[in-house]
Amino acid sequence: MERLHVEVANLSIAKHGEELCGDRVEIARNGGGVTVVLSDGLGSGVKANILATLTTTIAGSMFRGGAAIEDVVDTIGHTLPICKVRQVAYSTFTILQVDSDGNAYLVQFDNPDAFYVSDGRVDHVDCTQRQVADKVVKEARFTVRAGDHLFLVSDGIIHAGIGGVLNLGWGWPNVADYIRRITQQEKRASVLAKWMINVCDQFYGGRPGDDATVVAVTVREPRYVTVAVGPPRNPEDDRRMVDKLLESPGTRVVCGGTTGKIVARETGKSLAVDLTSMARGVPPTATVEGLDLVTEGIITLSKALSKLTNPEEAYGKDGASRLARVLLDADHVEFLVGKAVNPAHQNPNLPISITLKEQVMQDIARILSESGKEVKTTYF
Repeated sequence: MERLHVEVANLSIAKHGEELCGDRVEIARNGGGVTVVLSDGLGSGVKANILATLTTTIAGSMFRGGAAIEDVVDTIGHTLPICKVRQVAYSTFTILQVDSDGNAYLVQFDNPDAFYVSDGRVDHVDCTQRQVADKVVKEARFTVRAGDHLFLVSDGIIHAGIGGVLNLGWGWPNVADYIRRITQQEKRASVLAKWMINVCDQFYGGRPGDDATVVAVTVREPRYVTVAVGPPRNPEDDRRMVDKLLESPGTRVVCGGTTGKIVARETGKSLAVDLTSMARGVPPTATVEGLDLVTEGIITLSKALSKLTNPEEAYGKDGASRLARVLLDADHVEFLVGKAVNPAHQNPNLPISITLKEQVMQDIARILSESGKEVKTTYF
């Protein structure tokens, strides 16, 4: 079980008049940790995008393979094509690795310094400089804690508004002050990245003079969700499923009226239906002591599946919206799926061995996995 979860979000805007952004971000998760590579290609447009893409791909794959910074920089320098005008193969980069124990490693080459937020203060990361393959890089190893944030940016963020709204551009100290204020209000990396890129675009007057990218990193405790769906094939396994559900960390959810009754029976608790939660097309939820959410089965699951693909629709108090929000907010999701077959849930268009419930569960698990969540399914 991971001790910390690293939430990462990134957004970019391309230089005005260019279809492609010359900045590139690659994010890879491995063993509970995350590696983030941000690269700013020389110039703008297609060529810059190619340079940045090559850099992030090379650096990301080499670091995940355990390569040293010297080998990464040397490989990038010998791989990138040479600009005929400036006679340089040039692409800046910032690489950040954070594992689930809070160990962090930062490498910066010609990108603006990263912003490190801890205890309400925003500071530079304390780096050492060294020569690597004829280039000077900044390098740091440090420890992060739950509640900390890191922001990686390309120089389009720092220079926002230069010569226009802001004579000298936004500037590192002013960006740091803005980051300090917004991290006091918001913790979600996706929202923080959105706020920063929106302000940057406003400083450019909606006509960015350079490619601009922000990567927001939030370090927090992981969120676990366990969902029991349907009764086990063998009634003898009822207790085993209930015990596994109640012993699970984090949020506990039951989908299915029969499954809810099983949990109530095995724990000696009562199940109460909440008719106020009923919405058009979605059955009401229920409550059982020890559970965070109890919903109806296949109808609610199908509605929740639709909302997972359109998160902006998961705003209501109905069971499907609440279930979708719980799943979207989780980092680790385990489904405890009962294999008892309800003949009413059979779909003639599916193989006879697959129930409609199982198909819906497979689709939900796939969507969650594609969004970067760790998903596990246990059958009963």
